[in-house]
Amino acid sequence: MVTGRIEGELMPGVLLHTAHSGIEFPRYYVGLAAKGIGVVAMIHDLIPLTHPEYCRPGVLKLQARRMQVALANVRGVIANSDATARSIAALTPLLGVKLPPMATALLAPGTAVCYPGEAPLKEPYFVILSTIEPRKNHWLLLHVWRELVDRLGDAAPTLVVIGRRGWECENVVDMLERCEALQGKVIEESECSDERLHLYLQHARALLFPSFVEGYGMPLVEALQLGVPVIASDLAVFHEIAAAIPDYLDPLDGPGWMHRVLDYAKTDSSFREQQLQRLQGYQAPTWEQHFEVVDEFIARLSRD
Repeated sequence: MVTGRIEGELMPGVLLHTAHSGIEFPRYYVGLAAKGIGVVAMIHDLIPLTHPEYCRPGVLKLQARRMQVALANVRGVIANSDATARSIAALTPLLGVKLPPMATALLAPGTAVCYPGEAPLKEPYFVILSTIEPRKNHWLLLHVWRELVDRLGDAAPTLVVIGRRGWECENVVDMLERCEALQGKVIEESECSDERLHLYLQHARALLFPSFVEGYGMPLVEALQLGVPVIASDLAVFHEIAAAIPDYLDPLDGPGWMHRVLDYAKTDSSFREQQLQRLQGYQAPTWEQHFEVVDEFIARLSRD
């Protein structure tokens, strides 16, 4: 929150609300306005509204109220990507509210730390990094891996699943726990330290990111920052934050994912080498850049 005083009077201030929770209460804005404080909200995605089938039951109604109340009361909105900003702009007429001033400020990786060390596994392996939930599309990769094991046996590469189990993911859990073909070739790391996570990423043949929908995609940025190739879904937001660096595939193209994994697993993979060339000079978004946008946006709101 930014506030100040001039000759004993409270200057108007701005409170940055960076989470979605709590923005659905009109009294929140009324109470802050009484103190001369306006709210600038950061909106990370509208997935519960645009793709409720991937979310917990009941979230659609809650998220609709959050967005309706917030967009009607905030001084401004900061979107984490242009893709999210476009979704917000498209949503406002449906909610019967006016689009507030908006800016896009890309998010920087949580840490730039690189932990040196040997590869956690000797054999070629790939990583998927996310909470296990329907929109992350673990289901596709597990079926790809079952086919790989059927074809190659012990010569199949390994898949490391990093992330906790989330919601509505019983089919994925059944595969992880009960599919005999995947035992030993799919490793679940539900409690992974930052150090071990970075070791897995640094030595992986690629990060796999087969999501159906995303508001941003921090694992993609973190992998590229470490110089690790990425095979990702062909989503507009991924193109926005990674341009033409990753290899993009349709999230429903099982054979395409399998063939690309097989190629990347080879020591002389041409696709992987081409991406490593595209990775040269990649610059991840920085927090300095993020807050330059935020500071300028708040200053502009204060002038208007």
